[in-house]
Amino acid sequence: MVRAILFDVFGTVVDWRSGIAREAGPFLSRRGIDADPYEFADAWRGRYQPAMEEVRSGRRPFARLDVLHRENLEATLRDFGADPSALPGPELDSLNRAWHRLDPWPDSVAGLTRLRVGFFIAPLSNGNLALLANMAKRAGLPWDAILGAEVSGAYKPQPEAYTRTAEVLSLAPAECMLVAAHNGDLRAARAAGFSTGFVPRPAEHGPGQATDLVAEDAWDVVAADFSALAERLEA
Repeated sequence: MVRAILFDVFGTVVDWRSGIAREAGPFLSRRGIDADPYEFADAWRGRYQPAMEEVRSGRRPFARLDVLHRENLEATLRDFGADPSALPGPELDSLNRAWHRLDPWPDSVAGLTRLRVGFFIAPLSNGNLALLANMAKRAGLPWDAILGAEVSGAYKPQPEAYTRTAEVLSLAPAECMLVAAHNGDLRAARAAGFSTGFVPRPAEHGPGQATDLVAEDAWDVVAADFSALAERLEA
């Protein structure tokens, strides 16, 4: 019944940690901030879920991920002993847009291109439209459409993030599959009526990764990478 395959993006389609560290390194060095670029990337990403939870809980109105990322960047800089108000705004803006310039995993583009032959493919991400469109253009991600969090007005794992995306596509949830490298994301998608596909990304969090190394539930499809996923779905 699946007509659309929708993808988590950060960690599943693109390698956020390496990309953020690559751009943070020169910034930190230039500004005399004593921080390992990968530790900085991890700390910045560590504020991702708490920031979205402020929106999910209703404690603040919906805000685009670019806005949350910028607030989190300033907070992370303070954690590392830097004063963001003393740093040039355009330089902070540029670093914040590093999330727009992440590299795909080696199998992502070829696998997506193959899957696109038989299915409608699009991101189902907490990223905002501009972020995801810029990322796709730079990385060559062959999406049929860009569906950012503004489409649903909700952040995963809220049910509306999944069901409203299906509605925008004029599809029933059962006609959609979410592919993700995160078991929690897939649990929420399944609860919303989606089919599920798990593709592990054991390097997402670096060499010490201890989570999401294996499929923890009986997902509809489990594949080693996007090319294997396409083979399983006969795309």
